[in-house]
Amino acid sequence: MEASQPDKPEPQDSVPAPPVVGPVVGLWELFFAFFRLGLMTFGGAVQSWLRQDIILRRKWVDEDAFVTGLSMATVLPGANPVNMSLYLGMRIRGGIGGAVAVVGIVLPAFCIILLLGLAFHRLIGFPIVHFVLAGLAASGVGVTFFTALGVAKRLPRDVFNIVIGVLVFVASAILRLPMVPIVAVSVPLSIGYAYFQVKRARDAA
Repeated sequence: MEASQPDKPEPQDSVPAPPVVGPVVGLWELFFAFFRLGLMTFGGAVQSWLRQDIILRRKWVDEDAFVTGLSMATVLPGANPVNMSLYLGMRIRGGIGGAVAVVGIVLPAFCIILLLGLAFHRLIGFPIVHFVLAGLAASGVGVTFFTALGVAKRLPRDVFNIVIGVLVFVASAILRLPMVPIVAVSVPLSIGYAYFQVKRARDAA
């Protein structure tokens, strides 16, 4: 009598690995993180501080997603810091996270501006006030430049991106052209080029 052969395991379909998700962040933690940034971001450069705290320090969102959000926040209407906070909050905790992040980033500035508006007519006569404001503006420029370098490192290094970047800089910073025609020309060109690059990579694969 032949010994029964053990049943061979049936081949199973390969199951794709689950997508990588970021850490689960509580709504209060999310609110206080953006509230703290709202208190700290004197002199502008809110996007720079968002990158330093939310991306690099807390690692709630990866830097590629930050670059995407920064592009969308810059192109879409509205204040860039609010657009950016909404995008990051939605990436972290969905729609409610976006609302919490916006409230957190806006509330400190709203309260501070109200208080400064009440006291401005009394403080404007002191020369030190002008020096403080100039120093805050200078720090904002420096942090913004640092963030621009960090974001530029994430972009593909090819001639098209360099040309578009230089042309947008010249049109906005030197020629002082309105942002609407600059966006209307540069964004479709960039999207078309990105689509062409992806399609060419797929055809080559």
